[in-house]
Amino acid sequence: MLIDSQWVEASDGKQSEVRNPGTGEVIDSVPLATLEDAEMALAAAQRGKVAMRKCPAHKRSAILSRIAKAMEVNHEALSTLLAQENGKPIRQTREEITASIRIFQGFAEEAKRILGRTVPMDAVPGQEKHFAVTIRQPMGVVAAIVPFNYPIELYAHKAAPALAAGNAVITKPPSNCPLTLLKLAELMEEAGLPPAAHQVITGPGALIGDFLARSPGIQMVTVTGSTPVGIKISELAAQHLKKVHLELGGNDATIICADADLEKAAEAVVLGRLARGNGQICCAVKRILVESTVYDQFADLLTEKTKALKVGDQMEEDTDVGPLTSEDAAKQVEALIEDAVKAGATLRVGGGRKVAFIEPTVLTDVPLDVELFCEETFGPVAPLVAFETIDEAIGVANDTPYGLQAAVFTKDISRAFDIAYRLEAGGVIINWSSALRVESLPFGGIKMTGHGREGLHDTIDEMTEQKVIFIHDALSVFAQE
Repeated sequence: MLIDSQWVEASDGKQSEVRNPGTGEVIDSVPLATLEDAEMALAAAQRGKVAMRKCPAHKRSAILSRIAKAMEVNHEALSTLLAQENGKPIRQTREEITASIRIFQGFAEEAKRILGRTVPMDAVPGQEKHFAVTIRQPMGVVAAIVPFNYPIELYAHKAAPALAAGNAVITKPPSNCPLTLLKLAELMEEAGLPPAAHQVITGPGALIGDFLARSPGIQMVTVTGSTPVGIKISELAAQHLKKVHLELGGNDATIICADADLEKAAEAVVLGRLARGNGQICCAVKRILVESTVYDQFADLLTEKTKALKVGDQMEEDTDVGPLTSEDAAKQVEALIEDAVKAGATLRVGGGRKVAFIEPTVLTDVPLDVELFCEETFGPVAPLVAFETIDEAIGVANDTPYGLQAAVFTKDISRAFDIAYRLEAGGVIINWSSALRVESLPFGGIKMTGHGREGLHDTIDEMTEQKVIFIHDALSVFAQE
């Protein structure tokens, strides 16, 4: 792990194995950090934030561009390692590395566009002679807690803007797939970042994450993870009133109207749920609401497309669905499928499990109160429910504690906008899957999904502090005659 620009082992020498979730084979091992290690990283970060604050924008921009270039040079090696440890098919890990490169390069450009404002004081009677501006300054130290499903892309969304804004960063990578992020950290160190500007601590999530959240030397914590984790981090961070950015659980609904292009809708569900990230995506299609007059037709289309998917070794080029992050995760999804079937759902295709692999599954006639439908299910499962009216569909879609993304399929643009306005979500995708994230758009949710937005034009604002500079009696142009 990387502490104070040095590659070190855990202070007690303990290590944790990283396994290929598809084969169970050990790929490598990483240090199992202790609190002592975390304290060393935090102390180094205090020096790192001073160095970053002194680093001008053009240098920060150049460093981030060099990181993006190094990732391009090492694209295939990073993609291969990520597929091995994460379980996503190799074609999809290549896409993740490509997106991450764009994010680093995008924030290299944004580093030079951290702008303030001139505030016209003559808008307030009696304040005409004064002059005021605002500037944005680094927060200090940003702690980034990164999940397993898209670790490099989500790390890029946190570390790149933090560094672009002039902060130091401490990252807690996912315990089961930290290797690619550690390799990226090596490339970042070679790109010329100041000492201790970024550090990566491998170890138990609860131990390290809790320490970072409660420590006064951290000014902001950014988390992508489960809602229970986000609540715990928020409680600990509140002890010092530090800023917390949360992108947590989602139970994203898709509404398919009778006038929709059903072929395209079925393709979007396959790519937005069953054959991307092995179903482990926060904004994936998790609840599918289909107008009753086309319900059977859509179910047949989706079932046929699902049967064509290949489940298997994530390193093979033609694999569509690889293993879940662990066998335990697959067992949880299997149990949810079985419970839904016992409650009355019809299993159209899939439903089986082999170690960490779950067959892509389509369920129809799903009761609204089963856990698989009510709560976020992290696996390749598509539950279908019929609706009679748009009001009914919107009511079901909004009947969740979460609010990340949603999707609507219809050829009626007025209806699409009306539904989009009424859905309780951070983003609504029209005529495509909810599993859509473009770095130039603000991404985040409402309700128990969290707060704050990530995106090229938004995250830097989240990771900087606004300061007012006011000059008294600076102007004579408005002097009264």
